[in-house]
Amino acid sequence: MRTPVGLAVAVMMAIGAVQAFAPRQTPPLAATRLAVDHMHLNTLVTSKAGLIAGGELGHLLFSTNWGQEWQSASLPNNRQALINQVFFAADGLKGMAVGHEGWILRTNDGGLSWTEVAFEEQNGEPLMSIAQLPSGAWITVGAFGRALRSDDDGNTWVRLALPESVDDKHMNRIVGSADGQQWLIVGERGLVLTSADAGSTWVEVAEFYNGSLYNAIALPKGTWLTYGMRGNIFYSDGINGPWLRSDFPAPVSFYDHAVTADGKVILVGQGSIVATSIDDGRHFQLARVEGGASLTGLAINADGKGWLTSNMGIKPYPSPAPSSGAPSSGVKP
Repeated sequence: MRTPVGLAVAVMMAIGAVQAFAPRQTPPLAATRLAVDHMHLNTLVTSKAGLIAGGELGHLLFSTNWGQEWQSASLPNNRQALINQVFFAADGLKGMAVGHEGWILRTNDGGLSWTEVAFEEQNGEPLMSIAQLPSGAWITVGAFGRALRSDDDGNTWVRLALPESVDDKHMNRIVGSADGQQWLIVGERGLVLTSADAGSTWVEVAEFYNGSLYNAIALPKGTWLTYGMRGNIFYSDGINGPWLRSDFPAPVSFYDHAVTADGKVILVGQGSIVATSIDDGRHFQLARVEGGASLTGLAINADGKGWLTSNMGIKPYPSPAPSSGAPSSGVKP
């Protein structure tokens, strides 16, 4: 009996081997779902390709269906350095991303794939913001007075000429007007630099606040806003000031913003707080979206719906109704 049984087993093994190595068509793998609801993400913008986000461990993500699904962009090196900002040129295809260790990446396809143009593994200072001037030059700023300029699409970088008073201050954001002629750079210790000649030269504004400013906005009617720590928001009817403090009811820090089609200003920040102004930043009302995350980015479409990034992932923006006075918890649309 052993011989027939042994022969039968051998035949079965042979058939299995033939089937295992036989050519066959395999179904395509389903797209991997990224755990975007748990990532620390610092920046969220729109490009011609869709929504683009960046943050922890060098992650650059994209969504081509308005946030329903997310994929990892193609990167040449896994540097695992924190991404701080992504910026796209007017065509929505060419863009740059900056982060820690002086990391700078470039894309020509709206953020689907990136190439590295700079990285400093040893003593590389964090770069916080980047923008493209009307001349086509790129400028980037960051920690300890670091400021660079590239006139060849990011291939080489030189020091950006700024006032000596910048010294070692951290610079957090570069913002330009719609026509690209006026610019602000804002940073710590109340630093505000202005340019009225499309970024060619810069002057420092007399100090009107001694805390950190994280971001700024150039509004369509010519008003400028800058905002930062503990509910400190300032507005000016022109880039040359004077800068006046906005009416704001709570000591909340804000990090990003959006402006709706009808001119409403929306700030997002600490503790899942959303601040809304309908008078170009003179006054704000507060609401809180669900959760307690620090909101770091906001992108909205024409109907006012969109997405938020935070230190606890990506979530839908529900357009919460503002509440007067102190923010209440759990505000829903």
